[in-house]
Amino acid sequence: MRKFIFSWGLSVVLTVSSLAQTVNENLANLDQYQEQLPFFQELITGAQYPEPPRNHEGFPFLETRSFQNGGLTINRVFYPDVPLLYDIRFDQLVTFHPLFSQKLLINPDKIDAFVLADGREFIQLKGNERYFYNRNGFYELIETGSFRLLSKHYKEEKPAREVGEFVAYYVEYEDFFLEKEGVFFPIRKKKDAIKLLQIEKKEVRENLIRKGIYFNQNRKLFLKELVNLSSPSKMTTK
Repeated sequence: MRKFIFSWGLSVVLTVSSLAQTVNENLANLDQYQEQLPFFQELITGAQYPEPPRNHEGFPFLETRSFQNGGLTINRVFYPDVPLLYDIRFDQLVTFHPLFSQKLLINPDKIDAFVLADGREFIQLKGNERYFYNRNGFYELIETGSFRLLSKHYKEEKPAREVGEFVAYYVEYEDFFLEKEGVFFPIRKKKDAIKLLQIEKKEVRENLIRKGIYFNQNRKLFLKELVNLSSPSKMTTK
């Protein structure tokens, strides 16, 4: 009986010691947590982010699997230096709680916009709900002019081609849209954009093709320059 009590007491001490160590480690981030407290109060409805399957090759995030500081606008309030991950598989934005060391899903209903560490800007828009990959409605804002040039990033899971460590892998896609006053126009071919922006083919040849900017080689740059071409005051030299 004494041995049992001693063993039980020892386990309690070790458990308390372990918890105390964890708390002490998290308290090292307390200053950051207190600085960001209003921000985390806004996140209180966000659930814990479920980790992606380990038996999938690659990752479901845009560009990197590591948190990088970006900017976040919630309820029209901008928060700089926020650790962010953008899961483009489910169109979800993830942050890291500095006190509890957990990945948290940010409630998409509260997000107005966010900026990633590389400077790319994403905004939440309505009006394209019929588009299958619209999901939470986050689009990259590439250029503004007579229309806004947007793109939608997403990844799909594909079954592995060979038997091995991984049962599936991720394939990334990017779809482009021109948007004006809440109306979205999908751009699948260059003629779709040229017609919509009402640009003469001669202008396209002189200002894009002669500069070596081709739709099939770099759709994003081609469409960006096309939007600039439809707004002469925004034309830039590449």
